[in-house]
Amino acid sequence: MRSLSGASLAMAAVLAFGGFASVGCAKVGEIKAKKAFKSANQAYQTQDYKKAAALYEETVAADPELASAYFYLGNSYDNLYKPSKKGEPENDALLTKAVENYQKAAEKLSSSNDPANKKLGTLSLQYLVASYGPDKLNDPAKAEPVVQRMIQLEPGEPANYFALAKIYEDAGAYEEAEKMLQSAKQAKPSDPAVYMTLAGYYNRQGRFDKTIEALEERAQKEPNNPEAFYTIATYYWDEAYRDFKLKESEKKAFVGKGVEAVDHALQIKPDYTEALVYKNLLLRLQANMEVNGSDKQKELIKEADRLRDKAQELRKQKAAGVS
Repeated sequence: MRSLSGASLAMAAVLAFGGFASVGCAKVGEIKAKKAFKSANQAYQTQDYKKAAALYEETVAADPELASAYFYLGNSYDNLYKPSKKGEPENDALLTKAVENYQKAAEKLSSSNDPANKKLGTLSLQYLVASYGPDKLNDPAKAEPVVQRMIQLEPGEPANYFALAKIYEDAGAYEEAEKMLQSAKQAKPSDPAVYMTLAGYYNRQGRFDKTIEALEERAQKEPNNPEAFYTIATYYWDEAYRDFKLKESEKKAFVGKGVEAVDHALQIKPDYTEALVYKNLLLRLQANMEVNGSDKQKELIKEADRLRDKAQELRKQKAAGVS
């Protein structure tokens, strides 16, 4: 068997020592990162974001694989950014750093098998989208693919579709916005927030029929929730009170439907103060459409007064701690 030459033995020793040194350096780096991360978290919790950012930078420099640190580093820079100083290079650089680190966090964490890390990855994407918002970078074109990625990662989460719909709506792409909201509804048809978001969108578009349709769908999903029916009543009151283009017959119909909805809410919860207030308001609108001084008008006003007084009494009892 051939023996190793002196040069070969020396090389083997160097390689062995080098390998040991690499492992040792990695271990030292990991320990240093953990120490910096702990200190960074303490500074972050006390909202000392400048100190936290410096320590998180130390953390990722020592251990680039400590993925959660990128989110907190990005968020520290995000908190240091001041919208009132937008346009100042030093201030704008903070937002650039925030975006870079949110992107790194999202890439490393979004597909994680660890639920906590995956949640942090989703949060990174959400903050990244916010960074592209009108009060910051104002770049919806860059926000769009981020939200699309969020939808791919969590196709059953309506909030992601809401975010993309908002981007489209703000850009004036109303057809695409509506499609996204309908996709949210398909993704989670049992979620009341889907119908409320749809109603809000249609209301902003001046499509009252579609607004009510969404609110009624929500009430169907929550038949025992008085707030669902009360909300319908508030929309009917608002439309009847504010839309001066309505015909008298349309206004009467809306008031009648509003009263019907609020009565349903009060059947479920008789001491529902807000519902009593709105029934009072609806009856006063109804009274205004009756012949002035007629018995019907007086009757409606009397009932409205009774409901108003009952609501006030309930509020006083609540303030006094009377159940």
